[in-house]
Amino acid sequence: MTTALRQLHIEPLTREAFAPYGEVIEVSDAARHFTINDGNTERYHDLAHIDPGPDGRAIVSIFRGLARTLPLPVTLMERHPRGSQAFVPLQGRPYLVVVAPAGAPPAPDDLSVFLCQGNQGVNYAAGVWHHPLLALEATSDFLIIDRSGPGDNCDVVPLPETREIPALDL
Repeated sequence: MTTALRQLHIEPLTREAFAPYGEVIEVSDAARHFTINDGNTERYHDLAHIDPGPDGRAIVSIFRGLARTLPLPVTLMERHPRGSQAFVPLQGRPYLVVVAPAGAPPAPDDLSVFLCQGNQGVNYAAGVWHHPLLALEATSDFLIIDRSGPGDNCDVVPLPETREIPALDL
């Protein structure tokens, strides 16, 4: 007998809803912005607190994520305790983030799922639990700003009970 997995609720990514986990990186009237370059460029300023932690340095990478198929079981979470980790999509495709508050390893009921639009990035605060990259639709590239430096900076834990991200219409 197969037991149905409890499904997670997917909500739209907003600054307010994501605030406990970090920052949303996007062009928005809510962000501080001003004109530069002789009036030819609008600068959306200081959108995320990049935290390389003590003895760390900020690095820039590109992650290429394969498209995930939904529904998707969520069996593990990871965190980077020594620094933040920012993800910015490069191809304008939607993607998902699964997060849980920093601190002790998350219980399944601690998980939140956000549908991010292709013009929205996220910056996970140091220690925030999150699922590995969840590209949708097609293989997708993401600009990543995170920490390099001494010490282990990736903890991975299995969830004590699997949850499922349901299928959704994009």
